[in-house]
Amino acid sequence: MGPGRGRIYLLLTNLTLSFVACLSSAVNGGKRWAEGHVVMIIWGHMQAVLLRQRGGMLGWVPVCLAIGIGAYFSLKSEPGILTFAACVMAAIALVPVARFVTEALAPFPIAIALCLVGFTLAGLRAHSVAEPVLGWRYYGAVEGRVIAMDRSQSDALRLTLDQVRLDRVPHVRTPERVRISLHGKGAAGIAPEPGLRVMTTAHLSPPSGPVEPGGFDFQRHAFFAKLGAVGYTRVPLMGAAEAREGHAGLLVFRLRMAASAHIQNRLPGDTGGFAAAITTGDRSAISQQALDALRASNLAHLLAISGLHMGLLTAVVFGALRLILAAHPYTSVRWPTKAIAAVGALIAAAGYLALSGGNVATQRAFIMVAVALAALLIGRRALSLRAVAVAAIIVLVLRPEALMGPGFQMSFAATTALVAVFGWIRDMEQNLVPRWAKPFVATFISSAVAGIATAPIAAAHFNAIAHYGLIANLLSVPLMGVLVIPAAVLALVLAPLGLDWIALWAMGLGLDWILGVAHFVAGLENARRYVPGPGPWVLPLLGLGFLTLILWQGRLRWIGVAAMGLSMALWQGATRPDVLISDTGTLVGVMTSQGRALSKEKGAGFVARNWLENDGSGDTQAWAAKRWQMGEIVHLSGKRAVSKFAGCNADQIVVASAPAEALRAQGCLLFDPRILKQTGSVALDKTPEGWRITTARDQAGERLWTAWPKATAAPDQYVRIKPTKRP
Repeated sequence: MGPGRGRIYLLLTNLTLSFVACLSSAVNGGKRWAEGHVVMIIWGHMQAVLLRQRGGMLGWVPVCLAIGIGAYFSLKSEPGILTFAACVMAAIALVPVARFVTEALAPFPIAIALCLVGFTLAGLRAHSVAEPVLGWRYYGAVEGRVIAMDRSQSDALRLTLDQVRLDRVPHVRTPERVRISLHGKGAAGIAPEPGLRVMTTAHLSPPSGPVEPGGFDFQRHAFFAKLGAVGYTRVPLMGAAEAREGHAGLLVFRLRMAASAHIQNRLPGDTGGFAAAITTGDRSAISQQALDALRASNLAHLLAISGLHMGLLTAVVFGALRLILAAHPYTSVRWPTKAIAAVGALIAAAGYLALSGGNVATQRAFIMVAVALAALLIGRRALSLRAVAVAAIIVLVLRPEALMGPGFQMSFAATTALVAVFGWIRDMEQNLVPRWAKPFVATFISSAVAGIATAPIAAAHFNAIAHYGLIANLLSVPLMGVLVIPAAVLALVLAPLGLDWIALWAMGLGLDWILGVAHFVAGLENARRYVPGPGPWVLPLLGLGFLTLILWQGRLRWIGVAAMGLSMALWQGATRPDVLISDTGTLVGVMTSQGRALSKEKGAGFVARNWLENDGSGDTQAWAAKRWQMGEIVHLSGKRAVSKFAGCNADQIVVASAPAEALRAQGCLLFDPRILKQTGSVALDKTPEGWRITTARDQAGERLWTAWPKATAAPDQYVRIKPTKRP
């Protein structure tokens, strides 16, 4: 090849390589442009979806607060002051961030800030209600002032006392409040009355922990109720000092109990107890048989003074005032009748709140009603998702712990579902049914929607589903609005004239019908089905899916249905512990192919009932005890059984209700009061590697309300607080 040809060949080669390089660069650039274009299209769609939510952002405020509150209560250790300070500073810092991002992204820093605010509110509330808790079992003199009266699950009269004095217990270690049940001769002493200082000799103990790891935490419930000790007495009550006027709360308490006694004199039996419960909040006069029938028929919510009663009362007062004002030409034309009726209904609701005792459920109902009436006063729609959101925000700010209870969850689930469903029906603007049938259709829809919305929550907390609850509610709830509540209002109006017996008689007719429906439905075959308790993520996932379905604007709301379906699948896959041990060692439950076998047919009835219900079983303790067979699991009940026990094998688990120090050296896995005091109730699961141990202390953690004793024994002498595996 000559020099000329070589130069020509080199030139062609360079041109070819340059062309290939340019072509490759163009292709890669086009690819990057295409990828960037796709990203921009996706981002544009996301912005459009997020911007579409602008009109419903208020509904997500209580959701974010609830996430923060739930995060606080899920912790295993109590956060320090620096953690709360950091949350506050982070929340403050996130607010201006929303101004420097796009409009579509602005809600996200606000949402994170609200979660941090909810976390901090829950912590501040917990520290503000902290009071001394009894740290040992006490037997001796108890003196205090009666501030509440109700009945225990064993149907014993139960008193809540404040201004407590305990023999030889210093004031700084004395609980703010104690609650004692009157058993045996305890009920034969003086008749307790509001504000009366009483004295007795009682057995007291700290509020107990969960009956099983991860179960209902009574310690936390008692902590926020300022109950530092619970117990019972079998000796008569004595009066230590006469009832004085005291504060406004005691005056209202006396008025409530006087009204309850008056109603029960007019309407004896369960009818009077029912009437007293829905008017004054006093449930002490209704029998356990009637209560069980109401629960089995899904009518127990009629006993609680909640949204239904408050709503019906305000509706009756509002309607009556508008009718009276409209009847006169002068007032109907010149007075703002709607505003006057709304103010009058609000005053009636406030009076009902005070008369009923002002518990958490009633406070929540009052806030809901107050928000709705305030919306009427300013010309806004009374029942809207915004009004529900405002009410939820107020409740969560004032009582963050309410989020963890079934009352809050069921109340707002029902209200949110009802407002959403009737809003969708209203937006359709179609007369699908005749005008005369609308009240009946509305009653059916409201009962069905409320029942569907609350059924999973009720089943999760109470482990039961009422199969005929919709029928019972359709036969009972309309009568509450048409007869019972109007008669209660009329009785209050006629009371100064001594004619309230007329209205109470009519009220009794309605309550007799409701009780009759409850007993009839409860007596039907398979009226109630028990379901096992769900895992810890079921209810949060169910609630988030439910709220996404209702609050989200657009097709993505159907993701909420998928989340709810996933929560149900997780519920179906939930498993129960193979072995359960009570925190005192008095009861053991072993899962068998026929159901859980219990080690005793009597004693520890509350624990046994909770275990069986959480298993989804309707068996009685006596029936479950027939399955018990001592083998790998040995239960020693009492000191005599411990002393007579010959010895254990290395592969046995021994549970003793009395100290059994001598058995520790024999190699078996031992749970006695010394160990259980440090661990709380225990759950055991059989694995190929051995027993997996989970304690109540593992699940509850070290919180303000737990008050676990310090683990002082050597590691080889007690079950470690952390979950362990035993080969």
